[in-house]
Amino acid sequence: ALELLKSGGVDLSKVEERDAPTGIALIFVGGTRENMIVISQGANAAVTSQQAIAAPLASGDHLLLQLEIPIEAVASGIMQAQGVGAVSILNTAPFNPAAASLMMDADITVANETEFDLASGALRLEGADRRARMAEFVRRSGKIIIVTLGAEGAIAATKSGFVSVPALDIKPIDT
Repeated sequence: ALELLKSGGVDLSKVEERDAPTGIALIFVGGTRENMIVISQGANAAVTSQQAIAAPLASGDHLLLQLEIPIEAVASGIMQAQGVGAVSILNTAPFNPAAASLMMDADITVANETEFDLASGALRLEGADRRARMAEFVRRSGKIIIVTLGAEGAIAATKSGFVSVPALDIKPIDT
């Protein structure tokens, strides 16, 4: 993987290697034809908060985080971004209820519908339906929430209102 990235011109100067297997996500398809993803963190578990705050971020940069690294490192990355005026984007996969509060700190959170519904409970978001809970999230956090809806597309809630985007019309061969 590193050779492919290098040949593609990706700056790998900050990549560290560990004596641990590479993190991996195994995707299974359940009886209802929905994906079930099992994560083995591998070397991802070795990412530290110190590494997160050492990221060379500046105002206007964007930092994309997800939950395959320790929650403490994700929290430190978000704080680092806030401190320099960078935009933090948190993808909540794989969902961990202990990390739900980080959604309120990130500038933009992207969650699938199941993750958002679980986070709604953890964050005690009020509302009769998902849109109402998304509006409550924005009201309380002042941040943007994007919920992906599979074949139904995605919906974003911002201070200005909602934006819905339909899914691309594709014929999947293997999800």
